[in-house]
Amino acid sequence: MASIPSDLEIAREAKLKPIVELAERFDIPPAHLHNFGHHIAKLDLDFIDGLNDRPDGKLILVTAMTPTPAGEGKTTTTVGLGDALNRIGRETMICIREPSLGPCFGMKGGAAGGGYAQVVPMENINLHFTGDFHAIGAAHNLLTAMLDNHVYWGNALAIDERRVSWRRVVDMNDRALRQIVSSLGGIANGFPREDGFDITVASEVMAVFCLATGLDDLQRRLGRMVVAETRERDYVTAEQLDASGAMTVLLKDAFMPNLVQTLEGNLAFIHGGPFANIAHGCNSAIATKTALKLTDYVVTEAGFGADLGAEKFLNIKCRKAGLVPDLAVVVATARALKMHGGVERDKINDPNVKALKKGLVNLRRHVENMQKFGLPAIVAINEFTSDSKEEHEAIRDYCAEVLGVEAITSSHWQNGSAGAELLAERVVDKLENNGGVAEQPFRFLYGDNISLWGKVQTIAREIYGADEVIADTKVRNQFKEYERIGAGHYPICIAKTQYSFSTDPQLKGAPSNHAVPIREVRLANGAEFIVVICGDIMTMPGLPRKPAAVNIHLDQNGLIEGLT
Repeated sequence: MASIPSDLEIAREAKLKPIVELAERFDIPPAHLHNFGHHIAKLDLDFIDGLNDRPDGKLILVTAMTPTPAGEGKTTTTVGLGDALNRIGRETMICIREPSLGPCFGMKGGAAGGGYAQVVPMENINLHFTGDFHAIGAAHNLLTAMLDNHVYWGNALAIDERRVSWRRVVDMNDRALRQIVSSLGGIANGFPREDGFDITVASEVMAVFCLATGLDDLQRRLGRMVVAETRERDYVTAEQLDASGAMTVLLKDAFMPNLVQTLEGNLAFIHGGPFANIAHGCNSAIATKTALKLTDYVVTEAGFGADLGAEKFLNIKCRKAGLVPDLAVVVATARALKMHGGVERDKINDPNVKALKKGLVNLRRHVENMQKFGLPAIVAINEFTSDSKEEHEAIRDYCAEVLGVEAITSSHWQNGSAGAELLAERVVDKLENNGGVAEQPFRFLYGDNISLWGKVQTIAREIYGADEVIADTKVRNQFKEYERIGAGHYPICIAKTQYSFSTDPQLKGAPSNHAVPIREVRLANGAEFIVVICGDIMTMPGLPRKPAAVNIHLDQNGLIEGLT
């Protein structure tokens, strides 16, 4: 039996087309491309500004059931579906997030798709790419430096050093940096204080970057970010530190969306990359809105399961960017369903229809949650070679009989666009003919004007299946304080484990009647949402016992090996 080539080997075999040639398909002149070699380019903001009068295409959100260590293939499905839509004659672009170096060298690996449904050049995309994350980290840490410098040179704003909330960031998993003491070593180094690092993708600068509509809006949002409080408990912002202008300069080039291609030569935007378990988990609004002006269909994804990425995409990104999605594709795998049905990871390749049927409750809740937004859904069964026909049949029957939605088996990992052709046809039928069912209007899960506490309760009950939200008096008072200063209309961004509807990663399936404990709340005043940190979730991940980095190296020919 021939060995299956790795994602990296498949990517290297691709015959990439010049990005300028692909851009011509969409009437993008070469003068508006800022090239990074022959196969990567940034799209000029002047060109984007000229698209405003064009109508929007249709927006397809790819989300998934609750993830497991087995992997569900959401990005792979996004790429495969985009290629398949092009294959059947629908002009389509995909919009996905940029990978973070933390997961690349940690446990998850890269984020460029897999098999024959990838974006390329895979190595560049997963490692440094166009430097956007470095620019975001530099802008964030410039603000930190200016904050400490302001205190050092007299503290004219009367900042209370005990109430500095702005931490540092680095794009790497490093648990040793979660809590530190900075400015040690004497008077020349400033005033020692407790400090810490978050991973770059958890930075509010990243969130602002992904929600801003232009450079003016970017600078406005950066200036509104809260970094500390005074002794009188007044908020201190980046604008008061005169930092927003220089930060915008650092982000000016990064803010231009990145264009790459799929293995099949279709254009793709990859721009921005907040994590969905600790941030809002979507690619940049400017990339998505630009793609909608250029094509008939846009396929985008939101991070992790629908309870995290999709909920935030719909309640935060769509609300802030004025987007109206047309369809949700919920990715499921037989392997993941078996894990949610109680099968251990080392047994997931063994046929087990009984366990799979037990795990279908997880998929059910995700599909029903999408329907609460008025969003029609299709289930995409991402096929693995170990799957049995009986398992796929059980998924299709359950979706049709219990959920009233169609489930389509898709083999894009093995077969590229040909393997997702049926899925693409069903998506088109749903979007263009609505499958013969009357349309429901898209709606948000909660209104702007209900209380912040009420918004959290709504998400916990409606999306997570929880009975209650638990928070101490300090946290409850913080919500009231945010409402007092005029942030009560902001949406909620919950940070919690991605592995369960609950805050306990060990609770598989669709747990109900549980409690959601809030540990901390943060005001993201530039991003214009409230971050609610629940359970044991960390904004700075650590490396696993055996990180992916141990397998990544250069071979004797100078080629990268071990990158996934």
